[in-house]
Formats: sequence, C-alpha cells, structure tokens
Amino acid sequence: MMTGAEEGGDPARAAAKLDGERGSGAKGERGVEDEEERRGNQGLIPGILDDLALSCLQRLALPDQAVARAVSRSWRAAISNPEYLHSRRAQGLAEPWLFVLAFHKVNGRIQWQALDPRAVGERRRPAYHVIPEMPCAERVCPPAFGCASLATSGVLLVCGGMRSDIDCPMDSVLKYETYSNRWSAAGHMGTPRSFFASATIDGRVYAAGGSAADLSELSSTEAYDPAEDRWRPVASMGANMARYDAAVLDGKLHVTEGWSWPFHFSPRGQIYDPRSNRWEDMSCGMREGWTGLSVVLGNSLFIISEHGNSRLKFYDRKSDSWKPVDGPPMPPQLHRPFAVNTIDGKLYVVARSLHVAVGTVERGVDGKGAEVVSVQWEVITAPEAFADFQPSHSQVLYA
Repeated sequence: MMTGAEEGGDPARAAAKLDGERGSGAKGERGVEDEEERRGNQGLIPGILDDLALSCLQRLALPDQAVARAVSRSWRAAISNPEYLHSRRAQGLAEPWLFVLAFHKVNGRIQWQALDPRAVGERRRPAYHVIPEMPCAERVCPPAFGCASLATSGVLLVCGGMRSDIDCPMDSVLKYETYSNRWSAAGHMGTPRSFFASATIDGRVYAAGGSAADLSELSSTEAYDPAEDRWRPVASMGANMARYDAAVLDGKLHVTEGWSWPFHFSPRGQIYDPRSNRWEDMSCGMREGWTGLSVVLGNSLFIISEHGNSRLKFYDRKSDSWKPVDGPPMPPQLHRPFAVNTIDGKLYVVARSLHVAVGTVERGVDGKGAEVVSVQWEVITAPEAFADFQPSHSQVLYA
C-alpha cells in the first residue's frame, strides 16, 4: 500500500485515507469472520498447518502487516500478538525502522512517519509510511516531548510535553507498538514536565529535569518500568536544569543545558549512572563544547554543530575536547531543525522537509598515532508533499 508521500499527495490526506481504509477494512473483516465461523474456523490459512501459516505471516514487512490485519480476525490476532515480533526477531526477520515525529510548520499538525532505511538505499529516496495519528492534545509543542523507545520490543513512548495554548507541561505518556500498529495510554509520570531529557537504559526509560508548570526548572528524575507500567522517582540531578540535549554513553545518561545568552556562565552538565543511582558533574570540556544535536555511534559521541555549516564533531575522551570530523559538512540542501539517529552503523539525519542525509563514518590513525574520523554524506530528497514538515524527534524501532 502506498502512502501519501509515495502517491505525491498530502500526508494529512494520506492519514485520513488510511483511517478510512481501516474503517472499510473493519466492515469487510466482519464479513470474513462470519465466513470463518460458517466454515468451522479452519485456521489461519485453510488447508495449511497454523505453524506453517504463521511462518508465512512472519515474513510480512511493516507496511504489509497493516494490510494483513484486515484480512481476518485470526490474522489480526496473530500479527498483533507481541510473540509475533519476538518470533520475527528470533528468526532474524525483524528490521529496524526510523520513526520520525514531524509537524507542519503552518498548522502545527503532528504526524509520525516510519522511514525504511532499506528502501532508502534501494530507491535513492525516503520511503516514509504513515502510522496512525497520535491521540494527543490538539495544540502541543512537539520539541517539548520526551521520546524514548524499547527498540527490540517495537515500543515507542512519547512522554510529557507541553500544551502550547496554555504553556502547561503534561504528565501523560503515549505508547505505540509496531506489532499492533496502535496507540494506547501508558502510566503517567509522577511529575508533569516539558523540555526534559529522556532515554532508555537497560530496558528502563528515564526522564530527567525539564520545565515545570510555573516555568521553573526541575531537578527531579524518574524511571519507567515497562513490565509494571509504572514510574518511580530516582536520584535527582545536582542542579535544576532544562534539557538542551542528552545522550546515553557507556550506559549513562548525559544531560547538558547548553550555552545561553549572554554567555556569562559556562553551561552545566550532569551524568547519571543508573547502576549506582547517582549523578555527577560533566567534565568541563564535554559540556562547554557540546554545541549541537548529539548522537552516539558505536561507543563515540558525535554532535552536529548548530553553528556555521553544521559540521560533525566527535568527543575525544583523552583530551576532554571536541574535534572536527574530516570530510564535507552537512550537505547545503539540508536545513535545521534536525533529528538524528543511527541504524546499522550509519548516521541518519532527517532535516526540514524530511530530506535525509545518510552518513558513513570511518575511523583511522594518522602518522602521529592520533585518531582520525571522517564522514561522507549521501542526500536522499523527500517528496514535495513534505515541504512544510519539520522533524522534532526520531527513534529506532524493530518491526
């Protein structure tokens, strides 16, 4: 099934069309279910053992799964079961997708898009697929959300955020599952917060700092246990701080507030170790040079500098400094805001109008024994239908 982007139409209309298809699919599904009952419920595929039939269904890609759910009640139950994704992973069939939170810069409409990195390489164009509309408040500020994923479980969490009409932070949490293709409500956070650090470490989701209802900055931190669907407080940061950027490196949550005008004070940075439940100060070189959107590739921390031509930099632990990455800067046709993540050892930078830059990073050593890092970019141009959309967050999920 083609999306609005693939058809060259408007993504909003594509979402509405998809909803309509689901509605008509539901009507057709009832007729199929009646037929199943008349036939005595012959299983997933009549004449084939269910184990073999399920093995066939497990080879469906993410867009095809949405169509297959409408075929019959038994197919929907099989594909929407968490064991479906578990079996796909066990057989090496589950694939990583990049889920991008995009918003229309004129009307503020929010739409999550799933980007297939394999199709990007094959077609030399982004292959976006619309997922169901996120059931949130009508007027929200997308950058204020905290997003995290339980990647191998195919679960996306959209936490907190801010209602833009009343500047009020939220404590709600929305959960999307790739295997059911549905949104649902998860356990509320203990503290309403916006513009906060969020990340997944060892199967738990952490929310730290951010802005409170009175516009003050928070120091509190809480952790979400998906098995219990419950948030619990953990150690607070050593400072009240809203998030400029955050990353998980060496199993620890790194949070920086970034520089602020008039630059009289050095930015603060904190590092949380969930194993010891303790925060510590970030090193001076790391926090002062952290001037852009971060991404962790391998065991290295990179940033896309927010200054100049958006060059890529990496953090050198030995010298406690940020060093430029060799190679070209961010391609000139890509404009901020960016959302960045990694899949299969490559950088995926989603830019304004949902164009994508795929970065291949290589490492080496120069004649003096110093580490040398270089990058080469490939630009994938998005369809014109996305011209007015901007990315806010990106998360990797398996489906």
